[in-house]
Amino acid sequence: MDDRLTALLERLDLEPSGALSPLSGGDIAEVARLETRQGAIVVKRDDSERLAGEAEGLNALRNALTGSPLRVPRVLGQEGPWLLMEALNPASHDGVNKVARKGDSDTALGEGLRTLHGVTLEAHGWPRDNACGRTPQPNARLDDGRAFQRERRLKPLAAACHEHGLLDQRLRARLEDVAERLEDWLPDAPASLVHGDLWSGNVMHTDHGPALIDPAVYAHYPEVDLAMLTLFGSPSAAFFEAYWNGNRPGDWPRREALFQLYPLLNHLLMFGGSYRGAVERALARVEQG
Repeated sequence: MDDRLTALLERLDLEPSGALSPLSGGDIAEVARLETRQGAIVVKRDDSERLAGEAEGLNALRNALTGSPLRVPRVLGQEGPWLLMEALNPASHDGVNKVARKGDSDTALGEGLRTLHGVTLEAHGWPRDNACGRTPQPNARLDDGRAFQRERRLKPLAAACHEHGLLDQRLRARLEDVAERLEDWLPDAPASLVHGDLWSGNVMHTDHGPALIDPAVYAHYPEVDLAMLTLFGSPSAAFFEAYWNGNRPGDWPRREALFQLYPLLNHLLMFGGSYRGAVERALARVEQG
């Protein structure tokens, strides 16, 4: 075991009772479960700046969701390349109750996200930059959400993808045109606290309800999280009923496409040209209104 990890465990009064056991996932960081005499923990190893941002995000989510049915793992400690968190146990379903319990979990997820997004900050952004996957995420705050989406999300990612030969000038120009015209149709809105990277793999269904992991937290439009959830999956009707509570915005399809552009551009930058078609399709949906 790494000497720095051993020292961190000692400072936290955690006594290992077994070896590190790798967990599934971990596309960006190494993740493992460690049994200790004080209970099971999750150990994550990655770039120290990314982990510091993740620890801060987990703490922000946990504080915002106090009393909510939506859980967030407790941060035990973070130092250098190591982050230690409480371990959450995946839900175990028998065949009879699996569908009912999944529906209950989806309802709790919707209610919890509504609570999270009800927490608003004075400006769009975050006090520090963090990362979405491997990509540095600039969060310098702006009062107007349209300007934040344009200057901190769409234009920087479009430029980075163009510089890496992943977007031609025509497609980059279309993206920048959409970014410049946000004020034509998207109302400004309060800056809601968002998870920031809420694809289905970062929602964990546990024995005690749904939980959020691996955040890239900042404050922005709540559709950031909803659009990410629908990008690589389809949340159930129970989730949307609980979240919208009868108040779905009429322009949701266009907002969904808009807020899918940033994660799609990020995937294009990280994983290559196979995501270019998805970027074009989302862009066309925004342009069509």
